Amino acid sequence: MKVFCGRANPTTGSVEWLEEDEHYDYHQEIARSSYADMLHDKDRNMKYYQGIRAAVSRVKDKGQKALVLDIGTGTGLLSMMAVTAGADFCYAIEVFKPMADAAVKIVEKNGFSDKIKIINKHSTEVTIGPDGDMPRRANILITELFDTELIGEGALPSYEHAHRHLVQENCEAVPHRATVYAQLVESRRMWSWNKLFPIRVQTSLGEQVIVPPLELERCPGAPSVYDIQLNQVSLTDFTVLSDVLPMFSVDFSKQVSSSAASHSRQFEPLASGQAQVVLSWWDIEMDPEGKIKCTMAPFWAHSDPEELQWRDHWMQCVYFLPEEEPVVQGSALCLVAHHDDYCVWYSLQRTSPEKDGRAHSARPVCDCQAHLLWNRPRFGEINDQNRTDQYVQALKTVLKPDGVCLCVSDGSLLSMLAHHLGAEQVFTIENSAASHRLMKKIFKANHLEDKINIIEKRPELLTPADLEGKKVSLLLGEPFFTTSLLPWHNLYFWYVRTAVDRHLAPGAVVMPQAASLHMMVVEFRDLWRIRSPCGDCEGFDVHIMDDMIKHALDFRESKEAEPHPLWEYPCCSRSVPQQILTFDFGQPVPLQPICAEGAIELRRPGRSHGAVLWMEYHLTPDSTVSTGLLKPAEDKGYCCWNPHCKQAVYFFNTTLDPRVPPGGPQTITYTVEFHPHTGDVTVDFTLSDALDRGC
Repeated sequence: MKVFCGRANPTTGSVEWLEEDEHYDYHQEIARSSYADMLHDKDRNMKYYQGIRAAVSRVKDKGQKALVLDIGTGTGLLSMMAVTAGADFCYAIEVFKPMADAAVKIVEKNGFSDKIKIINKHSTEVTIGPDGDMPRRANILITELFDTELIGEGALPSYEHAHRHLVQENCEAVPHRATVYAQLVESRRMWSWNKLFPIRVQTSLGEQVIVPPLELERCPGAPSVYDIQLNQVSLTDFTVLSDVLPMFSVDFSKQVSSSAASHSRQFEPLASGQAQVVLSWWDIEMDPEGKIKCTMAPFWAHSDPEELQWRDHWMQCVYFLPEEEPVVQGSALCLVAHHDDYCVWYSLQRTSPEKDGRAHSARPVCDCQAHLLWNRPRFGEINDQNRTDQYVQALKTVLKPDGVCLCVSDGSLLSMLAHHLGAEQVFTIENSAASHRLMKKIFKANHLEDKINIIEKRPELLTPADLEGKKVSLLLGEPFFTTSLLPWHNLYFWYVRTAVDRHLAPGAVVMPQAASLHMMVVEFRDLWRIRSPCGDCEGFDVHIMDDMIKHALDFRESKEAEPHPLWEYPCCSRSVPQQILTFDFGQPVPLQPICAEGAIELRRPGRSHGAVLWMEYHLTPDSTVSTGLLKPAEDKGYCCWNPHCKQAVYFFNTTLDPRVPPGGPQTITYTVEFHPHTGDVTVDFTLSDALDRGC
């Protein structure tokens, strides 16, 4: 059976209705899941297994039967561990039906069907009694309901319900306890992901400064956490202002509350500075004694940095204080962790909240629009002064004093640069109400509300009246659009250029003038794990899960490239970067596809896990902005990626031979095609029979 799915095309800007398989959403969920990453997490698996064995033994030592409730069982792995450890029976709950069906097959294949019952329900719907899902309450509770923030997947409400309705009082729990840690730091780099800094523009009349609106400076920001591979942030990027502080713990063997709460820790700053950012992570203790511990601590706070386990399903957290605050070394302060049933946030207070009666702080909500329109990498991109300088220099070469400039990007400051550099009249298109409101505030803060005209409509609906009857001499874009996920989605600029063609004056300049798509084959240090088959996990056969993911990846959208911020995921180049397509913005979007074929030589020894693609925008013949590789790879192949952008990754189905053959380098041939009607870029790879799936 087929169904029609509506999809907003980020490249063309149109809404498309596509015919999809009825299980389309399911395949997307499986293909983009972190199941493989979790199964490859040896540290997690081993610690859970140890904790489960210990819990079953404690119950058996009391002369009781070990009855296990496993909430969020996934593949059924933890339930199989429990039965192997001696549990008498396991009730394994999995709400996602395709996953529950897979768990049934995996449990059966491993010979545990008589000891494990898969229940395809949400845990809050499970019934107890002679005719219920479980005949009586369990005395061992096993869960893996955690995300990077610990509670973001609803762990607290699930535990709260389980203790009230599904497990015995003072049951054994694996994990037994979780503790959330925090460390206060000053970091201009991380703070630039949250606030708009003053931006300096060198003009012929001297320096102009673009200042943020006061409303933006005072805004508490977005409530969502910034999950990050904190181990890839250099120690030189922040100054530690506090010790690592244990903020709060949750004992999972007792009744848990999902009610909002605050937890304060008094500390003396280790250095004077500006308190801006809270770095946070957690650990889980699998046993009551705390001898079996699984920690998310970054390398500088890890008890044994050499034993760091890479994982992507659990990372670390970056939280931003509502406003930066000065702190003085040795002068006591209180860091307060607040949480509701799903979110955590932090505040800094001069006195203990219990003393002044402010035990709870409202969850931060953005009221300036910027945190709704710009994500954290976008803030960093706008605050990148070197990038701004590059646009300024390029603009100086194409801008004429009597020029009429039309800026097309979402929430861009380019229109202000054009004004400061002397454009006679500047228009900017903001086709969302949020971006319109934000830019209006920024223009007003810089006394430009009467200098730059904001047009709130879709570009294809632009009329001569919107431009006051004038023709555009400079069409300008970064380009950046909030709907873009993959690098080539920002080719929407090309479609806009085509839509406004009739409004361009003869000889009008388009900047950027062109774009090119680049590709390089890489070996990932760790990221390959998220797409690598597991096969056997702690002695249990999970091939069914591997096959399930592989089948899901055969669906159309699942075969597309995946966006990843590669500055967080180290890799080495196995080939030289190669330009594979070019796009001429001087001309409208062509009617026919743009195609190219070629070959990439693997020149460095090592495994080839996939191909990375990125866009480069040619502002002028002498100025190019890269969204991917920022400089040539080092001798050993180490790559330096643009930290403000996500790059596109095509994972190969088979890692290639780690050796460069004596007869010369291996070669991967590719066919790449840009489809103007859909805006899609497709790439197919071939290396003899080594790669059996075209991406």
